[in-house]
Amino acid sequence: MMDYHHNSLCADRSRISSMLTFMTSPMALQERIRVVLLACGSFNPITNMHLRMFELARDHLEDTGRYRVVKGIISPVGDAYKKKGLIEACHRVEMAKLATENSSWISVDDWESQQAEWVETAKVIRHHHAELSSAVESLDEVDTVKFPKKRRVEENEESSSDHNRSETLQLKLLCGADVLESFSIPNLWKKEDIAEIVGRFGLVCITRSGCDAERFVYQSDMLHKYRKNIHIVREWVTNEISATHVRRAVCRGQSVRYLLPEPVVRYIQDQHLYSAESEQKNADVVLAPLQRYNRAAE
Repeated sequence: MMDYHHNSLCADRSRISSMLTFMTSPMALQERIRVVLLACGSFNPITNMHLRMFELARDHLEDTGRYRVVKGIISPVGDAYKKKGLIEACHRVEMAKLATENSSWISVDDWESQQAEWVETAKVIRHHHAELSSAVESLDEVDTVKFPKKRRVEENEESSSDHNRSETLQLKLLCGADVLESFSIPNLWKKEDIAEIVGRFGLVCITRSGCDAERFVYQSDMLHKYRKNIHIVREWVTNEISATHVRRAVCRGQSVRYLLPEPVVRYIQDQHLYSAESEQKNADVVLAPLQRYNRAAE
């Protein structure tokens, strides 16, 4: 009996080993759907948790065996968003660049921040999708895999057409559970934009203990309809860093080291960012989406 169990265990181990070998082989990696993660937001300022979200999302998607994350993009919102306490985009973009300067796969794009008017998230996603589609071949040179040598595919194995390449590249919105919950706030989002973001592109939502993202999806008919396009990733290592708390600490003269990347801490100090005065910026201004959609509803 012991020999039987021993042989069975050995066989199971052999099958698992074979499966893992296949999943990390050049052919299997080539067949995975390539994914670009796009994070939109204020980044006021960018924190370690913002960066951590990208790592969590990449691990989750790649652990499914279906995806290969090839790029991460941070897109700070423009000044026209009119959020209370939102400092100038030039500073937020620069801090994001400093935070990602040592990353091999996350970069910052300032297109959204340079627009004169506030741009809906759906339009931002469309813009980046068009940019990626036109440059899809260059993404094959990006190497962001945990097993770099195994992820480099030989040129003779990459003979698929441009059409097939574009079909295996997806752009997904990366966000926190607060964004998922905000979909239900009246006049903050257009229903057709939510349908496009979740239905056409897909969503990777990082949630935390005490936040029931699955409930948000269940309670929303729209989200439930496209639930297969929503990847919910739970952060088990509790991290409650928020940009709001960081700004409050800076205003009070308290240390924010180890909450932000060190270059960002130095930049805030050198530029004398975040004060009681800056926190009152846009205090009497209605948020851009609420202005736009309230007018449309009248």
